[in-house]
Amino acid sequence: MIDLKFLRENPEIVRESQRTRGEDPGLVDALLEADASRRAAVLTGDNLRAEQKAFGKKVGQASPEERPALLEGSKELAAKVKEAEAAQHEAQAALDAAHRAISNVVQEGAPAGGEDDYIVLEHVGEIPSFDFEPKDHLELGESLGLIDMERGAKVSGSRFYFMTGYGAMLQLGLLQLAAQKAIANGFTMMIPPVLVRPEIMAGTGFLGAHSDEIYHLQDDDLYLVGTSEVPMAGYHSGEILELNEGPKRYAGWSSCFRREAGSYGKDTRGIIRVHQFDKVEMFTYCRPEDADAEHQRLLGWEREMLAAIDVPYRVIDVAGGDLGSSAARKFDCEAWVPTQGTYRELTSTSNCTTFQARRLGVRYRDENGKPQTAATLNGTLATTRWIVSILENHQQADGSVRVPEALVPFVGTDVLR
Repeated sequence: MIDLKFLRENPEIVRESQRTRGEDPGLVDALLEADASRRAAVLTGDNLRAEQKAFGKKVGQASPEERPALLEGSKELAAKVKEAEAAQHEAQAALDAAHRAISNVVQEGAPAGGEDDYIVLEHVGEIPSFDFEPKDHLELGESLGLIDMERGAKVSGSRFYFMTGYGAMLQLGLLQLAAQKAIANGFTMMIPPVLVRPEIMAGTGFLGAHSDEIYHLQDDDLYLVGTSEVPMAGYHSGEILELNEGPKRYAGWSSCFRREAGSYGKDTRGIIRVHQFDKVEMFTYCRPEDADAEHQRLLGWEREMLAAIDVPYRVIDVAGGDLGSSAARKFDCEAWVPTQGTYRELTSTSNCTTFQARRLGVRYRDENGKPQTAATLNGTLATTRWIVSILENHQQADGSVRVPEALVPFVGTDVLR
C-alpha cells in the first residue's frame, strides 16, 4: 500500500502515477475521502469514549437520589459509543478497500504507456550470424534429447514438459551457477515453501488485476507461488529488522507456477510460456533511501549472470502501464532469440519501495530507534526460460549446441550432441 501521509501531501503526484499506469486517477480522490471519513469517525468515537469515561466518574460520585437518572443517561451514552465504534469499523474497512485499490507510485523517470512503450537503455553483445538455417529451441531440444513436450502434455496437459538428460543438467547447472553467484554477493540461499496463505499473496500485491494467473487450492485456501518473491516477502512479515548495517538479501530457489490465463495462442511452442518452471530469485529488504542504489546492484548481478551464459541482450526501462501493482520501477533484460528475430525477457528486477512491506508489516529501526517501514526489491538470477536463448544462440551447423563455458562443470560436457 502507498503511504497515506505522502498521499495527503502529494495527491497530484499519485494521480499522475495512476495516469502513467493507465489506471483511474479518480481512485486517489476516493481514497482521500475514505481517509477523511475514517479520521472523522475516529475523532467522534474518541470524543464519545472520553465523555463516557467522565460520565462514569460522575455516576460514581452521585448521591443515591441522583444515580437512577444518571444511570439512564449512561445507558444512552453507551449506545452512542457502540454506534460510533461500528461506524469507525465500517470507515476503516472502506479505507482499507480504497487503499488497496491504488497501485504503487511510479518512480519519476519511468516511461508512461503500456507494454510496447518501454525505453531501451543498452544493447549488450553481438547478435549471431549463421551460415545455415537456425533451428528453434524446441527442435534443438527434441533432437538432442533435452526437452520432451509430448510426454509432458500426456502426463499433465498443455504447457507442461519434461527436461531430460543433459536438458535437466543444463537447468540444474544454470540454477546452481546462480546460487553460487548469489552466495558470493552476500545473499542467504533459501528453498522456500511454494504454497502460501492468502494474506501473504495479497501482501505482495499478486491478488489484484492478475489474480486469475495464480493457482488456488480452494480446499486448503493456499496459493501456489508464481515466484519465490512471495514467500521471501512474507518471511519477515510482522517483524522489525536491523538494517542499519545494510540490506538483508535472500535468494530463493523454487519451482514456480502460473496459470497463464489470457495468454492462449501466445508462445504455445516450447518452453517460453509454461505453467511450471524453476527459478532463482533475489529478494532484498533495505532502508527506503537505499532502494535505488540496491535496484542498480540487482540489475548488475543479473547482467553478470547473462554475461556468464554469453548471449546478446538488451536492458529496458519498463513503462508504467506494464508494471505490476507493487513495482515503482522495473528494468528487464531481454535476450535475443534468433528464430523469432526479437528479444525475449530473461530477467526482471523491481523496486517495490515500501508498498509490500507496508502491507506485510515489515519495519526497521532508524537511528533514533523509531520503527519505520522497510523497502523491498526483487530480481531474477536464473530461470528455465534461459535455456531457450542458450540453445538458439549457441547452436552449430551440425545440429549440436555449444555449452557456455561457465556451465560446462555443471552440465558435464562442452557440446550437446
